[in-house]
Amino acid sequence: MSTLSALSSPLLRRTWICRACIRSQRQTIPQPYGLWQQRSTLAGHKTFANRIGSQRTFASQAHETANATAKAAGRSPKSSKRRRRLLIAGGGIAIGAAVITINDDAKHAYVAAQRSYRVVATLVLNIRDYRDVLKRDDEPDYNEQLKACHLRCAKRTLHTLEKNGSIFIKLGQHLSSMNYLLPNEWCDTFIPLQDKCPVSSFESIQDMCRRDTGLELSDFFSEFEEQPIGAASLAQVHRATVRETGQKVAVKVQHPALDEWAKLDLALTSFSFTTLKRWFPEYDLTWLSDEMQLSLPQELDFALEGKNAMRAREYFSHVRDVPVVIPKVLWAKRRLLVMEYVSGFRTDDLKSLDEHGIDRDEVSAALARIFNEMIFGRDAPLHCDPHGGNIAIRHNPARRGKANFDVVLYDHGLYRDIPLPLRRNYAKLWLAVLDADEAGMRKYAYEVAGIKEEHFPLFASAITGRDYTVLAKKESGTGGVMTSRTSEEKKVIGDALGEGLLESLIELLGQVPRVILLILKTNDLTRSLDEGLHTRQGPMRTFLILARYASRTVYEESLDNLNGSVLWPSNFLSWLGAWTRHMRVEMQLSGYETYLKLRALLGMRKIEIGDSFRE
Repeated sequence: MSTLSALSSPLLRRTWICRACIRSQRQTIPQPYGLWQQRSTLAGHKTFANRIGSQRTFASQAHETANATAKAAGRSPKSSKRRRRLLIAGGGIAIGAAVITINDDAKHAYVAAQRSYRVVATLVLNIRDYRDVLKRDDEPDYNEQLKACHLRCAKRTLHTLEKNGSIFIKLGQHLSSMNYLLPNEWCDTFIPLQDKCPVSSFESIQDMCRRDTGLELSDFFSEFEEQPIGAASLAQVHRATVRETGQKVAVKVQHPALDEWAKLDLALTSFSFTTLKRWFPEYDLTWLSDEMQLSLPQELDFALEGKNAMRAREYFSHVRDVPVVIPKVLWAKRRLLVMEYVSGFRTDDLKSLDEHGIDRDEVSAALARIFNEMIFGRDAPLHCDPHGGNIAIRHNPARRGKANFDVVLYDHGLYRDIPLPLRRNYAKLWLAVLDADEAGMRKYAYEVAGIKEEHFPLFASAITGRDYTVLAKKESGTGGVMTSRTSEEKKVIGDALGEGLLESLIELLGQVPRVILLILKTNDLTRSLDEGLHTRQGPMRTFLILARYASRTVYEESLDNLNGSVLWPSNFLSWLGAWTRHMRVEMQLSGYETYLKLRALLGMRKIEIGDSFRE
């Protein structure tokens, strides 16, 4: 951390100076979370201008002093400056090379300084780039200049993320999907990171196994494929055969380099967000680094992941009509995880789905049931990272019913437990949303996330991805969330973000409980999976399934609130009322699901939902 402190101290001073050598650099890192295409406030610009002016004055005085000294010595300022730079650079390289040959600790310190320099230098360049462009907000081509600035800064940041690797790849992958907060130039630039995961050498994996277990890989496995069958930002997976039993297994191994750099990289990430907040206070994204500080150590503990997987496996063993498979864990260490080998194809591999006669609508429904069970089920663990790489579909003609497939869940490193009161209030919130009950939405938005009146419309739009005016419609008893988004609605949302709503959204997301952010993330990812399936029935059926689970949760709460035997007259009447409300929702949903299926069988177009879900 001393290296980080030494590099970061100039940035933390209000009147730091960017040296000429930093100005000439073109290799760098991040303003990882860039600015949207919108203008900063006038007050912010004036503050920026004042800082810039003081820095330039100080830098100019220093430059004049250096020139005067050089002239007094009979040298030209430029040649003297070049000579000094060459001497310093040459001496630094010579000393560094000598020190590195002495011991590994010095080598580690050198590489740590190099990684830190990339982050800090890119951060400085990106801040200065935005600073210069934001001062030109009165120029006619300001928007074009800002877009070009977004792209330049994103490319600088991408270069550093790729050079540093480790958790920076995972950070970039996350950023590429944040198109609701980041400009397209940032998200699109980071898309290549989705397929650019590191692959650790077989020798490094052997060495890690030896250090972590005291044994060789060959002591555990009679066969171990050197080439991984899959690689991600934190780990890679190899096929192997257990020596004692001959069982085919999948071995998940953590990238060995992560252990060396995880703490430093987390510190650099936190430092970057804190610095960005200092320069651009209206774009406070420190809550992202805070969540990363909490989540990453859990994801790097494969022993914990093994426990999560077995807990989820046990939970779903008691849930009927959900075609989910969670590979059994044989054993796990902190950086090694051995589980049964279960293969499949991606959910967006539509060709494989069609070749095996797997109904996309049924896959969509199965995914909705699995993740709504995790959100609303009592004592259910919540898988918080259900992206396409962590889910597979396996053809299983032996399974009864319409689902001739299994949904295989991988990667159980990031789990959360939702407190029971939060589950229940979240269920009531969604029932209110589906019924366009504005009073109910406001009440339970406060219960769930402490959302006050002034932030409620924004929160409602954030959890549904819809314009609030659409959500509040009650035409023919219809909840607007069940209708398809029009081009006009998309334009309204885009214009609102461009006119300052984005700042409010960033502030709002920084205030809600972390578990709510993860629930919203899970909802977004499952909606994305559903869209990738291109179902005939569209997203409406997933809302119907959500409503069923929410209704069940509210009904169970009513039963828990009964005191004494249900046969007591007062309790019986309370139970009957709760059961009637629940069954009314169940009947509405069952009838509508049947209607959806009939329309799909007849080849009719996607429909709009027009029924009320009021209890």
